[in-house]
Amino acid sequence: MFVLLLILIAVLFGFGFLDPIWWVAAAVLVYAATRRSRDRGGGRSRSGSSDLGDYRDYQERRNRQERWDRRYSRQNRVRWRREDRREREHRR
Repeated sequence: MFVLLLILIAVLFGFGFLDPIWWVAAAVLVYAATRRSRDRGGGRSRSGSSDLGDYRDYQERRNRQERWDRRYSRQNRVRWRREDRREREHRR
């Protein structure tokens, strides 16, 4: 896929000597490819997977879980305490 992208960019650049609009097309293609690479988490590690992308996924999941915990612990704190008291009294 990457090789085909490089060939396409080279061909568009070559056509740019005939009509400058092809240089614009090549520039847009380069921009889109680099933007997509950045969105996926940057370059590749030695193992072939993106560690930065994996870390961002982990951060997103962790942040989502923290928001969930904060939201529901605030709203239901009193109910949970009441249920805990009932369970403790029931165990006695």
